[in-house]
Amino acid sequence: MPDFLIRVFDPVHGVQQSRISAPDRHAVAAQLGVAPQRILSVQEVGAAATGGLKLWPAARGTKRFPLQLFSQELAVLLDAGIALLEALSTLREKESRTDVQQALDAVIAMVREGRALSVAMQAQPAVFDELVCAIVAANERTGQLALALSQHAKYLAWVEALRSRLVAACVYPLLLLIVGGAVIMFLLLFVLPRFAGILDGLGDKLPWASQVLISFGRVAGEHPGLALGGAAMLVFAGVVVWRHPSTHQALIHWAWRMPGLGPRLRVLALARLYRSLGMLLASGVPALAALRIVRGVVAPPWRAPVAAAADMVAQGERLSAAFEAQDLATPVARRMLRVGERSGELAAMLERAAAFHDEEAVRLTELLTRAINPILMLIMGVVIGGIIVLMYLPIFQLVEQVQ
Repeated sequence: MPDFLIRVFDPVHGVQQSRISAPDRHAVAAQLGVAPQRILSVQEVGAAATGGLKLWPAARGTKRFPLQLFSQELAVLLDAGIALLEALSTLREKESRTDVQQALDAVIAMVREGRALSVAMQAQPAVFDELVCAIVAANERTGQLALALSQHAKYLAWVEALRSRLVAACVYPLLLLIVGGAVIMFLLLFVLPRFAGILDGLGDKLPWASQVLISFGRVAGEHPGLALGGAAMLVFAGVVVWRHPSTHQALIHWAWRMPGLGPRLRVLALARLYRSLGMLLASGVPALAALRIVRGVVAPPWRAPVAAAADMVAQGERLSAAFEAQDLATPVARRMLRVGERSGELAAMLERAAAFHDEEAVRLTELLTRAINPILMLIMGVVIGGIIVLMYLPIFQLVEQVQ
């Protein structure tokens, strides 16, 4: 019998992973002795092992499933009194993308068989993440599915707005790097070779830095294809290194340690933690299970503290105490959590704590605009100015000798 890696949602312990042998995928639930709706994903071990390292994953070139739009539109249809199967069929009819149609067809087929919506969504882990599956599983039997989906759509809209704001703040630095790099390449590959031919007769009378620069210009002028190919290889190598997961991890840890930038990034990551956790608690997911679900949502540096906080909650600690012990609560959030625990409105207080820290996004974009842009302009100015000075320095020496 083949082996399968199984991820199961447990109301008490959250998402658990195990490895079992079963005749096929459909026999996994019976083999484990759990309800089918608890199964989040099933992956055959042999199929998982055949995948190698991909520098250019296919997922990068494909569009993502419009999960925010799906949650929003399904919530509107359900709130209007339309039955679930009819609402899903309506969403399927209006779609033009083939991948979205296939995903909805799979969900509709399982719902027609009498499966719960959460089970149908859990069967497609590449489309529906743990967060939305847990929200649907907790609300589909209480009649609050439309409200929960609406809250999930608002959460995804907030995440997308935050991402768009940060990307917009990085557009100008990226354009500055591209234009500056183009100017540098023009100087090195077009202007410098012509200067090298003019100054060949000076020999050792040139300054050392000018000699190196002129030698590079001479080689670039004789072999322009080789120079352009080398530049293209450098760009390609930079892209490959940038796309590597370890590079992302190193950049995140470096950014979190930077003065000024690091504290704001940490607060934004905490705001996402509070908002996702509050949404799960409001949907009826227990605190311990919610903590273990959001561990995969938060920024990588916070995942170990969130897991430690979940262990403390499992041992009977209050959520506010666990967050304070793991440095997951700002002074404002710490007080709001205590008030929420006393009043029974913990989910609402987490949402308010997240809204309070949303202002950090504005401050972060201002920091990127006021600090990083001038620094990049200074670096580009020094590099371009240095190349020009080194090119013209021999001419100045010639003028002095003639005089």
